[in-house]
Amino acid sequence: MRHFAYQRAGDVAEATALHGSDRSADFIAGGTNLIDMVKLDIMRPERLVDVNRLPLTAIESLDDGRLRIGALVTNTDLAYDERIQADYPVLSEALLSGASTQLRNVATTAGNVMQRTRCPYFRNPSRPCNKREPGSGCGALDGINRNHAVLGVSDKCIAVHPSDMCVAMAALGATVTVEGPSGVREIPFEEYHLLPGDTPEREHALSDGELITHVTLDAPITGAKGHYLKLRDRASFEFALASCAAVVTMDGDTVREARIALGGVATKPWRSFEAEAALSGQPASEATFKQAAEAALAGAVAHRDTAFKIPLAKQAIVRALTTVTAQ
Repeated sequence: MRHFAYQRAGDVAEATALHGSDRSADFIAGGTNLIDMVKLDIMRPERLVDVNRLPLTAIESLDDGRLRIGALVTNTDLAYDERIQADYPVLSEALLSGASTQLRNVATTAGNVMQRTRCPYFRNPSRPCNKREPGSGCGALDGINRNHAVLGVSDKCIAVHPSDMCVAMAALGATVTVEGPSGVREIPFEEYHLLPGDTPEREHALSDGELITHVTLDAPITGAKGHYLKLRDRASFEFALASCAAVVTMDGDTVREARIALGGVATKPWRSFEAEAALSGQPASEATFKQAAEAALAGAVAHRDTAFKIPLAKQAIVRALTTVTAQ
């Protein structure tokens, strides 16, 4: 048994002070991912700072039209919030497609943003993994890799990002507010999760000791409609093989603006600007949607067992767009 110290913080300043720049410390809230990692001996914190008593459980409408979500808002509370369902339905759908009711009741917004990959090579200490142990190699490259990524991959890592919520947020646009030893700063959501490149152990843009305090959604696009489509092996409590968050505004039968993000196929929540450009100003037709899907997956790289994900992701894009433009 590995022993660790436990401390409970009463406010953000105390939490960041208790953590400091100690790389052996971790924050804990819902713990739905962290505790798994500790049990698997993947994460080995020597000190846990409990942030559950921090006043970060509110969802606030801001004067500029944005919506600020406290880090400790549970996935359930966020999914069923009236403002989310009215103005950001794609986010509610994404949240309700993930995990189980019991997990959503305790999993937090910030914890979901920080969620780590379910790659079996990362989760097995006996297998090589550059994300877990830099320089050890990537067992997935030549191993069983059906559930791995085809976008944003490198020769060091092809682990897929697991979150549904983050895919919807990537499409909607958001800002992550963090606080740490150097004060408060804001990180555009698109820049928060990092591509593996040569440093797959670096998964996010947080500095040592920084704590997520809020995620603020961009103001809703006037007249926009959204849909989240998740394709998976079974109907519930399963991670995506491919998913698409689509947010679209129309001028008659023409696409005025579109936001497209993909999950289950990339190493981070994947905003497809290529697909969006292919849709803008074009008729809302199957032919247009297929062109957008081709553009989104043009840079995909398949490995032994992942080739099927490329046509599957294309289907997800076409189906999501067909649904959202028919609303």
